[in-house]
Amino acid sequence: MHTTKLRVSTSQLQHDAAMLRPAPRPAAPGRSKMKILLLVIATNLVSVYLFSGTSLSLHLPATAPSIHLWDSSALLRDLNATRAALAASLAETAALRSQCNASSLLLESVLAALGSAHGEDNTNPSSTAERFNGWPEEPTGELRLAIEPHPLPHGYSAKFGTDELYPGLGFACRNFQDELTRYMTYDVAGECPDDDALALRLVLKGCEPLPRRRCRPRRFSSSPYVEPRPMPGSLWSIPPDGTVANWSPYTCKNYTCLVARARARGGSYECKDCFDLSVSGKERRRWMSDSRDGVGFGIDAVLATRSLGTVRVGLDIGGGTGTFAARMAERNVTVVTTTLDAGAPFAAFVAARGLVPLQLTVMHRLPFADAVLDIVHTMQLSGWVPGAVLEFALFDVYRVLRPGGVFWLDHFFCHGTQLNATYVPVLDRVGFRRLRWKATRKLDLGAERNEWYVSALLEKPMT
Repeated sequence: MHTTKLRVSTSQLQHDAAMLRPAPRPAAPGRSKMKILLLVIATNLVSVYLFSGTSLSLHLPATAPSIHLWDSSALLRDLNATRAALAASLAETAALRSQCNASSLLLESVLAALGSAHGEDNTNPSSTAERFNGWPEEPTGELRLAIEPHPLPHGYSAKFGTDELYPGLGFACRNFQDELTRYMTYDVAGECPDDDALALRLVLKGCEPLPRRRCRPRRFSSSPYVEPRPMPGSLWSIPPDGTVANWSPYTCKNYTCLVARARARGGSYECKDCFDLSVSGKERRRWMSDSRDGVGFGIDAVLATRSLGTVRVGLDIGGGTGTFAARMAERNVTVVTTTLDAGAPFAAFVAARGLVPLQLTVMHRLPFADAVLDIVHTMQLSGWVPGAVLEFALFDVYRVLRPGGVFWLDHFFCHGTQLNATYVPVLDRVGFRRLRWKATRKLDLGAERNEWYVSALLEKPMT
């Protein structure tokens, strides 16, 4: 049997495989038409939506205006409304500008009238007070050196909160520049002028504190200087006449004269007989017990209202020659006495007794920190003090008292109609709590005058 070998070429095999592969089917004409139809429908729907006048809805804030893309009438309405609102705003701005101009003109007229009333030449800017920081004229010489700020060394601004040191000077000093200039006119490093009366007048006018001066105080009347008597004898001894400087502003030139005149005339000052410290004098009997007039309190009775030893430091406002402080010193209580040398050298007399004087007016803020005093006493805050000034002073007393501290309002003098209508409400408004209260009519002036004395012991609450 013979075997036959067949040889087939590669090209022949590829041809045969292609002949055996199924032929691709042609695309169905219906499916293509369907796609085209859907595309046309979607396009028509979008066109109908856009050209139907419907507003385009955007996710904008509620306060944002609507935007009409193809509704021309709505867009025109929005533009007209915006134009009207803008016109109204412009009109309101113009009205406000007109009012500001009118106010400025009125203010300029008022300032010009005030300047004319004070004799200022408002046509010359160099003469206005604003150029000199409130002073009518430019300060010069010692006055300028004393009142202007002075720079601190580098590094101290962070510690103190300021780059400069500003002097303590009464605001009202600017109203009395001529008198203040006279006060600040002297020979530097020489003896200060004999101007105690001028200084007191400035202080009473509100020029307080006065500026410092670079001059030495006047020499004492006696040479050599006579030292005061030692404690405790100095508390009740009339100081030697040579313990104070020359008293040129006063009628009496020494303490001997003051005591003699007080004894002869029954006292010529607000604190009658207060310079007479003799055993038979009235000053020795003050505050030793509740007074016969039924109003005054005794020191021991007042101290008994506090825990033993808790009244240690205090203040006597308008304390005359310091007798209240002397009585408290006998009880181991340190009291500072405020004085003014009106008519006599009260401060020197207090110091000669071994006590602490402090020159201060009723208008001055008490120079103590908050809540540091155990007791404040006064016989000077009475009806002669203007109402607003008195209320400021009472709140200041409340400020410096510690919780549980007491305010001794001693022999407050006022008209009967003012007591309950004015002063009692003020004391209640300050916040004091009453410990003792006495009121009596001042009969020695006649019943028809209806004048009253009131003494009160008032406590600053503990809470």
